[in-house]
Amino acid sequence: MRKRNNPITTVVSVAVFILLEAASLFILHANNEIQRSWFGTIGQFTMKVLWGGGETIRDYFRLRSCNDSLAIENFRLMQENARLNAILDRADVSGVAPNTDSRFSYTGAYIVKMSRNRQHNYLIIDKGARDGIVEGSGIITPKGVVGIVEAVSDNYSYAISLMNRDMNVSARLRREGPVGALSWNGHSNATLCEIPHHLMTELGDTVYSSGYSTIFPKDIPLGVTVDSRLKDGATWELEVKLFEDFSRLKYVTIVTNLDTAEMLNLEKEGEDEQE
Repeated sequence: MRKRNNPITTVVSVAVFILLEAASLFILHANNEIQRSWFGTIGQFTMKVLWGGGETIRDYFRLRSCNDSLAIENFRLMQENARLNAILDRADVSGVAPNTDSRFSYTGAYIVKMSRNRQHNYLIIDKGARDGIVEGSGIITPKGVVGIVEAVSDNYSYAISLMNRDMNVSARLRREGPVGALSWNGHSNATLCEIPHHLMTELGDTVYSSGYSTIFPKDIPLGVTVDSRLKDGATWELEVKLFEDFSRLKYVTIVTNLDTAEMLNLEKEGEDEQE
């Protein structure tokens, strides 16, 4: 019958082997110039690998932080470029550009949490009251409308997403076309309603924000029409493929209308006078 090895004997044997190997290497290192040089080279190489690996890890985290900052700055520059292009598009034949719309302030932000698989989706962004964000501010990207801020803490904001059945946006078919209400259809696209039936529409028409609300600037491109149907023989319902891919969203811009209070007060005074 085969004898089982004693675990203690095995451990002792391994320990003795390691000690003998270490002693042999020490003797080689101490008494032979060639081996001493060889050990020194190995040691330097090992330290270089370990130091280089640690530095690479540190660089990775530093680069991630830098990338976040650069992404926000790049987004701000894209917004500024779009604004300047809009000014040039509206310039008159004399070449003098009109005054810019200073009603809106723009703040870059990062999405820290977002839902996409519900009927009432939301997002949380890393800017709050300390950054000048207020309830009712809009959230946009160069590719469209993302949502509306509903609640604000010191450092964060909670917003309902455009992918929410309770949200709709005032939108215009083409730059000079009719205005309707754009809302998410619960799947991957949106629906533009209330377009008069006598107006000609074509698939591929671009849909823009109308600017008829106090939340979003006008002429933000939102998407293109991909289907149409006549509702009750009176208005068109247009299916719109959104430009923005919500599954890849990271950075957004918060837009705040600085004249909201004045406009709402004026609207209230007008309504009171009619009563």
